[in-house]
Amino acid sequence: MIINHEKNIKSKEFTSPEVKGASMKAIISPKEGWEGHVMRVMEIEEGGYTPKHSHDWPHINYMLEGKGTLLLDGKENEVEAGSYAYIPKNALHQFKNVGKGKFKFICIVPEEGHK
Repeated sequence: MIINHEKNIKSKEFTSPEVKGASMKAIISPKEGWEGHVMRVMEIEEGGYTPKHSHDWPHINYMLEGKGTLLLDGKENEVEAGSYAYIPKNALHQFKNVGKGKFKFICIVPEEGHK
């Protein structure tokens, strides 16, 4: 069992040339007792984005704050706080911040999807 606050978790900045202004916090993982999955909080700065990518696992996203787009299957979809998405395995996708301030969302992946 764990009770904590996101502000107490250190962010990991993404430094790839395909990424701009994106970071991640691993909130719950097998280390805390959730076997097989990891819940992460992703933050994208104004004008930032994640890489266009696909992988062998699905993931679930829930938008917490800000405005963004989710490129999925070649279509840009507007998302905002309260939006959610299921991204199937091997689907090409990318998140972008298109609003003012931070774009923040939860991303739940299988353990093998967390690096």
